[in-house]
Amino acid sequence: MARYTGPVCRLCRREGEKLFLKGERCFTPKCSVDKRAYAPGEHGRTQSAHGSRESDYGKQLRAKQKARRVYGILERQFRRYFAAAEKTRGLTGTVLLQYLERRLDNVVFRMGYAVNRVQARQLVSHGHFLVNGRRADIPSMLLNPGDMVTVCEDSRSTTFFKELPEFAEKLPVAIWVERNLNQMSGRVIRLPERGEIDGNLNEQLIVEYYSR
Repeated sequence: MARYTGPVCRLCRREGEKLFLKGERCFTPKCSVDKRAYAPGEHGRTQSAHGSRESDYGKQLRAKQKARRVYGILERQFRRYFAAAEKTRGLTGTVLLQYLERRLDNVVFRMGYAVNRVQARQLVSHGHFLVNGRRADIPSMLLNPGDMVTVCEDSRSTTFFKELPEFAEKLPVAIWVERNLNQMSGRVIRLPERGEIDGNLNEQLIVEYYSR
């Protein structure tokens, strides 16, 4: 299955809520969820008007698909994270979300160096960041507490990173990471707790889906 490259606003409308996949646009009146608050497709408006009765399987599938779309992950990757979470001590659902949060592209987003995960993934893929002093261009790289993320020296002369401090000041920083805009760096302090992971995700339904 290839990565989805279509309009991301359709994904938000399919889930019936904002997934904040387009950054600042999601907070403006131009957001498609506000303008067309019904599912995409020929019968989307009719289904939204009459409501739909989902089975337990349908609810589990929707929860899993929603998490995949929020983090921009393919099914095979997502299944691998779940398998790893099952083997790790702790609540499987919470550990799964921690694996997703530890991805390098997500950490860059949580540090406020990108407006959304799509932009963060692109920045990482283009090799603009160092992890513990070594260039890292794999978005799925998992970080651990204590790992340092730094903008490459040769990237700091680009227009984007010259303007970064100005717009990054307006972006929130997760409580489990720290950011130093003067040095264009950040550090993972600890793993996030469940209450610190937003996105309105239901990890219990995801566990039930893969435990069928």
